[in-house]
Amino acid sequence: MAKKLTLVTGGAGLIGSQIIEDLNHNGNTDILVVDHLGTSEKWKNLQRNFFRDYYEKNQFESFLDSGHPILSEISEIYHLGACSATTEKDATYLMQNNFHYTRKLAEFAVGKNLPFLYASSAATYGEGEFGYDDKAPIDNLKPLNMYGYSKHLFDLYAKKTKIADKLIGLKYFNVFGYGEAHKGDMRSLVLKGYEQIRDTGKLKLFKSYKPEYKDGEQKRDFLYVKDASKISIYLLSERKYGLYNVGRGMAETWNDLASALFQAMNKQVNIEYVDMPDSLRGKYQYYTCADMDKLTKVGYPFGFTNLQDAIQEYVRLLELEAK
Repeated sequence: MAKKLTLVTGGAGLIGSQIIEDLNHNGNTDILVVDHLGTSEKWKNLQRNFFRDYYEKNQFESFLDSGHPILSEISEIYHLGACSATTEKDATYLMQNNFHYTRKLAEFAVGKNLPFLYASSAATYGEGEFGYDDKAPIDNLKPLNMYGYSKHLFDLYAKKTKIADKLIGLKYFNVFGYGEAHKGDMRSLVLKGYEQIRDTGKLKLFKSYKPEYKDGEQKRDFLYVKDASKISIYLLSERKYGLYNVGRGMAETWNDLASALFQAMNKQVNIEYVDMPDSLRGKYQYYTCADMDKLTKVGYPFGFTNLQDAIQEYVRLLELEAK
């Protein structure tokens, strides 16, 4: 059978399910979804999409090991499957899940000359002491947590083995949007804040422990999941190989996000600043902002959704779901 199958690992996750939804809108339903559903509610993200088949990640890994016939049908790969918990303590699990699995799948793709896109992370930049430039050398980056390191390790591996120029690696910044409810404590503040405001009428934000930042003025590059998906599909379909930042190139404060959220919910702004857990204090990024020149220079044409409009639409979707 001729190759025609799109593989999406992490296809029940936030970005993966949005990519499948957008591929569906483009007329592609010949999609193989791989994920690990476990006891979470992320199976609900599969409901809104159309695809040919689904496999659990361990089952699909056995296909890679045994050379299963379905592998010969795959024509392109979006590899978004990973443990995305920045607080995950099990380093062995992160190595297996985020590094070894990615390496195995990338080597398969390169061996078959298949376009391969994988999720790196803005967490690879650590405190940002070397900036957030996707054109700069990656060797000196120092991630603040094991999650970031597990992502960084594959970026380094791809560079060292000289397969990086045959891959598309995406350093996603703070992605939020519909389809993240299953993520527990790793849900975006937009969703956590929506639930807090709905239930209590107020929103809790972490205090700042650096004098140059006031409470709630810590900054992030927030990106709507629909933009993350558009960028991903563009880069893979246009075969724009390389390691890219995927953000908006704009740093906004948690207070900005909070204001947009209260406005979308038609509520008065009511913020309580709370102590940051000790476990986070030394690993907390006070500022992230993606340098987006590289994406612009390869011709990405669609622009970005501003924070207010993205939150407005997201809140509307959450309220529709609640009805």
